[in-house]
Amino acid sequence: MEDQDMFAEKGSTLISEMYQNWFLDYASYVILERAVPAIEDGVKPVQRRILHAMKEMDDGRFNKVANIIGQSMQYHPHGDASIGDAIVGLGQKDLMIETQGNWGDVRTGDSAAAARYIEARLSKFALEVAFNAKTTEWKLSYDGRKNEPLTLPMKFPLLLAQGTEGIAVGLSTKILPHNFCEIIESAIKHLKGRKFELFPDFQTGGMIDISNYNDGARGGKVRVRSRIEEVDKKSIAIRDVPYGITTSHMVDSILKANDSGKIKIKSVTDNTAKDVELIVQLAPGVSTNQTIDALYAFTDCEISISPNACIIMDDKPHFVGASDLLKHSVQHTKGLLLRELEIKLGELENDWHYSSLEKIFIENRIYRDIEEQTTWEGVLKAIDDGLNPFKKLLRRTVTQEDIIRLTEIKIKRISKFDAFKADEHIKGVEAAIEEVKHNIAHLNDYAINYYENLLKKYGKGRERKTEIRPFETIQATSVAIANTKLYANYKEGFIGTGLKKDEFAFECSDIDNIIAFRKNGTMMVTKVADKTFIGKDINHIAVFQKSDDRTTYNMIYMDGKTGITYAKRFNVTSVTRDKEYDLTRGNAGSKVLYFSSNPNGEAEVITITLSSGCKARVKVFDYYFEELEIKSRSAMGNQVTKYPVRSIKFKEKGRATLSAPQVWYDDSVGRLNQDGHGTLLGRFDEQDRIIAFYKDGTYEVTNSDITNRYDADTLVLIEKFQPEKVVTAIYFDAKNKQFNVKRFIIESQTLRSRYTFIKEAEGNYLELVTLQQEPSVIVRTGKKKSELKEEIISLHETVDITGWRTIGSFLAGNDMKDITLLPEAGDDASKREAPTLF
Repeated sequence: MEDQDMFAEKGSTLISEMYQNWFLDYASYVILERAVPAIEDGVKPVQRRILHAMKEMDDGRFNKVANIIGQSMQYHPHGDASIGDAIVGLGQKDLMIETQGNWGDVRTGDSAAAARYIEARLSKFALEVAFNAKTTEWKLSYDGRKNEPLTLPMKFPLLLAQGTEGIAVGLSTKILPHNFCEIIESAIKHLKGRKFELFPDFQTGGMIDISNYNDGARGGKVRVRSRIEEVDKKSIAIRDVPYGITTSHMVDSILKANDSGKIKIKSVTDNTAKDVELIVQLAPGVSTNQTIDALYAFTDCEISISPNACIIMDDKPHFVGASDLLKHSVQHTKGLLLRELEIKLGELENDWHYSSLEKIFIENRIYRDIEEQTTWEGVLKAIDDGLNPFKKLLRRTVTQEDIIRLTEIKIKRISKFDAFKADEHIKGVEAAIEEVKHNIAHLNDYAINYYENLLKKYGKGRERKTEIRPFETIQATSVAIANTKLYANYKEGFIGTGLKKDEFAFECSDIDNIIAFRKNGTMMVTKVADKTFIGKDINHIAVFQKSDDRTTYNMIYMDGKTGITYAKRFNVTSVTRDKEYDLTRGNAGSKVLYFSSNPNGEAEVITITLSSGCKARVKVFDYYFEELEIKSRSAMGNQVTKYPVRSIKFKEKGRATLSAPQVWYDDSVGRLNQDGHGTLLGRFDEQDRIIAFYKDGTYEVTNSDITNRYDADTLVLIEKFQPEKVVTAIYFDAKNKQFNVKRFIIESQTLRSRYTFIKEAEGNYLELVTLQQEPSVIVRTGKKKSELKEEIISLHETVDITGWRTIGSFLAGNDMKDITLLPEAGDDASKREAPTLF
């Protein structure tokens, strides 16, 4: 029995040890041999073996991918499917492999044709940067039959150019692709000791916000967007897809958002061919601007990507940044270039040495000394003795191998020996040796020239495709369409979308938060749900807008302990969801006597009637909320009366105590905001309008809704619209090759409609526009510097006000160099609020 117990104990120990060892071995294998790339060449083992196999097969022609898979299987111990997928991945990145046939499309998600139908070969770029048998370290393949590279001698930061993604045991890696030309330019900057920055660039184009990129290291994040354009008032077009998203996934996400009620569309059509194009038809009455925002908020039109740069260095995983990867690659490339130069120097010195030996051997007819020799040793000694007088001319000692090589010279070569050509060859070798020595001594400059040559040879057509620009933050609740109805049981304290037998409150979105006030003076914010209990005797409910400092709540309550009545005005800007907040002094028995919600801080007048039995002299009086300062929700408030209140009645609607909100225009994102970003346009009431002028000679009038979008790239001027102001515009007439000027008053004011106010023709463009009432400009003309003339023109004195469709008057010829708008007379340019000019 004891033996059995001992055996069982021993057996369990062995199993646990085996499990621990095997698991660690497996984890190490997956990390080192499958999922994570090496920092030296930037490729995973399967990719390295594919490239090596393709180099072995390379004869300049295309090879069937099926054959490449078979060749690669000599080195890769896994199935043909994994090799085939890796080849397609390399081919679709269009850098190391040239492809032929249907290789699929990363934009649409279409897969490549079968391996037997598609072909590939190494690109010229790959042959130049990734292979050199003389500098490659080799190891035996998995079955010991072949040699394969330990790492490829990669002289380029391939990992940054292609990007990679892999999941191992306990860790993962995600390195985003970067722009080919920018990588090389950054490498050159690093070699020159200058600072550089690297940001992702995707084949799929789109836009990227790199404000939190964090150099591609852990903890960073980028936001990637599609380009979305307004086709007309009823449709919008999506022009590209974010990195890692296909058009089919995009369509699915749009339909899902529509089905859930977050957006309202009639249809979405995928017209993708050479270029991506998804046409979204909007439902009647839906705003294009709000829909664009909603597409970014609720669909794959905007995604967030978190890079996680993990690489293998010294047989261990390391987490680094993009800059670290580039710096390591540059130093690695310098080391490889140095090894290549040293190998070339050795080859040149051997060439010089043997060429000099051959010249001495033939010119001095040393070969005749071996005629009388009968033994091999005698032949070698005779040649060595014949060379003795000339050894001091050589750069290294003469070895037996050198002498043996001289004996292998054919009679035909000796008979046709040309001393002049031999001297020219030696001189050429000497010049090459000096050049190589110079490059070794100036390795940094040599590396810079190497990168510049790469950029010159392969940089064309590899310009940045993804536009770098900051994104505005879109609050999902502000763009979500009201897709559900909220009901409330005010007495029992329930709210929800499923309480259809109770009182209808309002329409809202299913992602909204609801703020609720109760008659006992407490408040709570909760998410829209089917049914939620928030407490009995609900006084007021509404959709809660975070950071809303304009909606003001006017409240009068009685303190349950003292019986004193207090009045307070407050905002609710931020809260913790589902937490109850007490708006009174917190005493039991407190209750709200009057409550109102005011979107613009309105302060009404109320009539308070006290109890008839109280000792107060005045039992009925008016209370003016405008005399009460707006404070925090936790403030106690001001005392109204110490006597019991019988009733409170609304008497008179008050004026807004808050000034109209200020609106700014942020040209970096082409959006309006109320957060102080960009240029102040002014204060806007609901009826106020904005006018925007564009480079193509059009204008549009809009409201001040912060969901409005403006084309920041072509915007010339944006201001608060004042209909009585005269517009002065200067534009180029391409047909007549002249600049015209016109002054007019805006007549057509339909919101969000573009009106062309310059002569319509190809090549015409708006040069300057102003709403100054007495504009003056400085015009500089002249084709040569010595002929430059400067003239100040008061446009309000020389140009009449006409209709907005007129052509205008001649101002200057096409020799106009520039035009400058002067501040209006009497206007302090340092203090005035300047218009937004672009």
